Amino acid sequence: MAARLKDSGDPEVFGAIQQLVKAVQSSGVDPLVLDLVHLRASQINGCSPCVYGGVQSAKRRGETEERLHNVVAWRETPFYTEAERAALALTEAATRLQDGAPGVTDEIWADAAKHFDEKQLSAITLNIALANFFNRINRTTGQQAGKTW
Repeated sequence: MAARLKDSGDPEVFGAIQQLVKAVQSSGVDPLVLDLVHLRASQINGCSPCVYGGVQSAKRRGETEERLHNVVAWRETPFYTEAERAALALTEAATRLQDGAPGVTDEIWADAAKHFDEKQLSAITLNIALANFFNRINRTTGQQAGKTW
């Protein structure tokens, strides 16, 4: 598949997006949790450049191969903390909003709130939204794993 867009777009738009990314990164949430959230949303959406980028980012932060290879099956593995599990459950519920899916239930939100304060929950929610945003742009424009704009 060839990319449909070669140009990275309007620098003002990307500057605004970078401000959102900076807000997420300065929230106090462990960067590895943010990487896991991004990776899981990207797996669900089948976004190869975001899966690739998420794995690379997590590796740079010292994430293990074992954990990276098992994000897709996080419920069935012992490799994640309770806080990471809560963030991954929130990610899946917020990403799978199609065709009557229940979305983020009170139970899922309450579990995440046990591990993260309001500022962190806000950042995780924004991180999920950004992952979905980038997934949709990349899928629409045919971007490929391992390539950058």
